Amino acid sequence: MAQWAQVQYLSTQTLSELYPSTFPMDVRCYLANWIEEQCWDEIMLDSPEREARALSLLDQIISFLQAIAQDNPNVVERMRLLHISRNMNMYRSQPLQLVMTVQEILQKERALLSQTVHPPAPSPLPEMSMPLVGAQRDAGNRDVDLLVLKVLEIQNCRQQIHQLQEELNWERENFESVQVSQSNGLDPKTLEQVNKLQNHIQQLEFNGQVIAKKRVQLLQEAVVSLEQCQSRLIHQIKSWRREQHLATIGAPFDDNLGPLQTWCEQLLGVNVKLRQEVIIMGRDWAGAESITELQERLGLLLQTLIQSSLMVDKQPPQVIKTQSKFSTTVRYLLGEKVAPGKPVLLKAQIITEAQARNLGQLGTIPTENVGELINNTAILEHNTSTKSTCATFRNMSIKKIKRADRKGSESVTEEKFALLFSTEISITGCDTPYRIQMISLPIVVIVHGSQDNNALATIIWDCAFSEPDRIPFVVPERVPWKQMCATLDSKFRSEVQTQRSLDRYNQHFLAQKIFDKPDFSGDFSNMLVSWAQFNKEVLPGRSFTFWQWFDGVMELTKKHLKSYWSDGLIFGFIGKQHLHLILQDRPNGTFLLRFSDSEIGGITIAYVAPTDNGGRKIQNIQPFTKKDLEIRCLGDRIRDIELITHVYPDLPKNDFFKKYYTDDPLPYSHGYIGVSIQTKVVAGESASSPSSIVPRSETPQDTHIRPQYPSGPLYPNLPQFQPHYPPDMEVPGVPYPDPLSISPFSVSDMAPNNPAPENEMELEDFLDPDIYKMPQ
Repeated sequence: MAQWAQVQYLSTQTLSELYPSTFPMDVRCYLANWIEEQCWDEIMLDSPEREARALSLLDQIISFLQAIAQDNPNVVERMRLLHISRNMNMYRSQPLQLVMTVQEILQKERALLSQTVHPPAPSPLPEMSMPLVGAQRDAGNRDVDLLVLKVLEIQNCRQQIHQLQEELNWERENFESVQVSQSNGLDPKTLEQVNKLQNHIQQLEFNGQVIAKKRVQLLQEAVVSLEQCQSRLIHQIKSWRREQHLATIGAPFDDNLGPLQTWCEQLLGVNVKLRQEVIIMGRDWAGAESITELQERLGLLLQTLIQSSLMVDKQPPQVIKTQSKFSTTVRYLLGEKVAPGKPVLLKAQIITEAQARNLGQLGTIPTENVGELINNTAILEHNTSTKSTCATFRNMSIKKIKRADRKGSESVTEEKFALLFSTEISITGCDTPYRIQMISLPIVVIVHGSQDNNALATIIWDCAFSEPDRIPFVVPERVPWKQMCATLDSKFRSEVQTQRSLDRYNQHFLAQKIFDKPDFSGDFSNMLVSWAQFNKEVLPGRSFTFWQWFDGVMELTKKHLKSYWSDGLIFGFIGKQHLHLILQDRPNGTFLLRFSDSEIGGITIAYVAPTDNGGRKIQNIQPFTKKDLEIRCLGDRIRDIELITHVYPDLPKNDFFKKYYTDDPLPYSHGYIGVSIQTKVVAGESASSPSSIVPRSETPQDTHIRPQYPSGPLYPNLPQFQPHYPPDMEVPGVPYPDPLSISPFSVSDMAPNNPAPENEMELEDFLDPDIYKMPQ
């Protein structure tokens, strides 16, 4: 089939001109391997029997096409193949014409290939590839097609042996009758007849032995091919399950099981036919060691295929609260091959991590009950429209759970369980029933909603950093930051439902935060972050962990800031040092939106404001939380605050936030005057001194002429401030005072008239003004 594999790279026009209507390309494709194995040139040289051999090849082609058509699930393709097989009968009157046609096609292919430079062979598939996509699906189909052809060859050999045996029996009978009739002596004519019969019998015996050896060889080759093909199938099943697991953190996932189901059904059909051929051959070769070995190998392949075809199509929630309902769906890929009769009842039970590790031996079911499941049985039902066989657990619930003894500081939200689905199933064509089972992805069982966040952290860590073929449910204690960073970015985009990623500035600040290195400006990529840093130890000076803080930002962004983030209006994660770097030379009223690092789920506005002595200072408005934004959206709050005029670097806020403004005035109702809520910044009310900046010597004076800015993200990759913060820049550690805390709400007539703090410091009072000068 090597020649056909290269021919496929030829242009469509060349291929269409290469194959005549009497021998369409479909025949060349489906029978590629068989066609290239035949000795077409020798047939034309064998003058006495060449027509008979050509006719035999024609019969095989027609038989192969009909068999492939019957196994093809695509009705259009099936009808086309049957139509082609009928048209091939036109060669019956001139079978040698078929041979010459194939010879000519093969010669033209070789000539074209010698003139064509082909692309390099594709590299091996990556370990975590998407299952059955594009070339993989085609490769799987070709493997099965080749297996079907091998089975047809084996069946053809069997039929030839049967015909030879019948002819041999007949000739032996004739030979014995001649000997009996001429018991008193043989005349020359009879002697010649006897010698001819004897030679023919010897030739038939020799031909039978040759075909029998070929049959055994074909059977052995077919079993090897089946093992290789099924190994690829099992790999694709594991890849599908792995991709389903990674979907928890937002990885792409194609949940279509149709191609895998077709592959399973085809391999089952091939296995059953090969087992039948081995059994038939075993009658002729009783006690042969090779036959017994083939039977054992096919039996093991069959058992593996039947047990690997049980899939958790729709996983249960990975964080489950006791006494709450949830659903899950289990699918059996060989559902159409299940023996009719008694319905198949699937049972679910909850198992611990230790019990999951002991499931290595197939068929074993844990006896210790660690939890009570309600509505834990479902019947496998076949859906004719989707051709799927599923058991759906619609109202399952965990009534109670038995905890294991915890070690050290381990929390209940770190304990992992799983659901085990099991049943006994009988397959059509198989003598004995099989015990099949499959476990779900790991789950964490909680008893109160307050545990949900920490439980989710356990699931995220398990999903992102587990190995594909791990022992359940082993995960590393530490992982490189680059893996953690990719996980956070993928989860953020998936949770918020946005295409905008966390840029390198956001990622650098996150690294500074989780490692507690606010002054470090180097590369964090290969630094190891531990589970404790992720969600056991609270952040310095805070009452929450890194994950709790990050999850709060995701929740706020998903519910209230998705469009702002996707449009690039939110700077995001940024430290105070970096904030001062990019705002230090901006005019008064310049602002940016950043996520609060002092509380969970808050977004704040940092802006440049004037000082009493003509300088400038950076103010941070008290963070807006989910509750605040439910009362008044972020766009309206930005419109309300007159102190902020241009979003960083120098873009008019009304040009970019206008679409988020809403009409506040409420209509009169029942005699009452409508009211509206507005955000007001109360100047001078601070818990600590704001950071001040030296007045700039040169400030743009013409505020009427501004460039036109296109819509879209303002800083998707932050090109505007790259000159201020290049990747290789050493960011100095500066002890900035705490940001000013300003209440986002006030009523003007009730606001106290507090004077500005007398100890407000200029930046030059405690910082070298040359510290932020950029290298030339």
